[in-house]
Amino acid sequence: MSGPLHGQVAWISGASSGIGLASARLLAQDGATVVLTARDAANLEHAADELRGLAGPVHAVAADVTDGAAVQAAAQHIAAGFGGVDILVNSAGLNVARRAWSEVEPPDWQRVFDVNVTGTYHCIRAVLPGMRAKGAGLVINIASWAGRFPSGKAGPAYNAAKSAVIALTQTLNMEEHRHGIRACALSPGETATPIMARRAVPPTPQELARMLQPDDVAAVVQMVARMPPRACVNEVVITPTANHAWR
Repeated sequence: MSGPLHGQVAWISGASSGIGLASARLLAQDGATVVLTARDAANLEHAADELRGLAGPVHAVAADVTDGAAVQAAAQHIAAGFGGVDILVNSAGLNVARRAWSEVEPPDWQRVFDVNVTGTYHCIRAVLPGMRAKGAGLVINIASWAGRFPSGKAGPAYNAAKSAVIALTQTLNMEEHRHGIRACALSPGETATPIMARRAVPPTPQELARMLQPDDVAAVVQMVARMPPRACVNEVVITPTANHAWR
């Protein structure tokens, strides 16, 4: 089978649900060999089963992105089995329920940074040598509206962590463009993903329906992945039309 991404290997973290799973579906439809990664092996295999039968092959490699050694092992497995990573989508992310300055405790603060920032770093670090050797590669980091425009609902840890993801993406382009490597910070506004259930007051079904859906954000991932190697989409901000930040 063929498609615009045929012959490319896409590695997606946080791929068992939400934006990661939706992105994996569209990249597989485009013919990429897709490797899904998340912590829970059972949920991950279930997600992979959902996608098998699309244009591109789908594989599951369980790993916790906060564990640098596990991420390196996953990257080595992908390199040995599929020839390395052409497209990395860093979609693993979380927030905590008790997130305001008056509530957030150090372990939760650290967990937000470990997953959103350090996990992103581990995955990028794992694929950079192979991308440099090929002279090409694309990294798409799922940041957030809260990283560009801090939000009271998101809390200080998440705001700061997603701001760091945007800065990390910019520095990747600054340093690695000479090796043909491109990076995009994709910053969605409110999106109806499982992370919404961790709000102190979870959104109602009606509120979730007005938010971006995972497929909306995944369509942007697909658009960036389809761009020719000469084009670097540095940053994309996408929000629901009913953007609560304007209220």
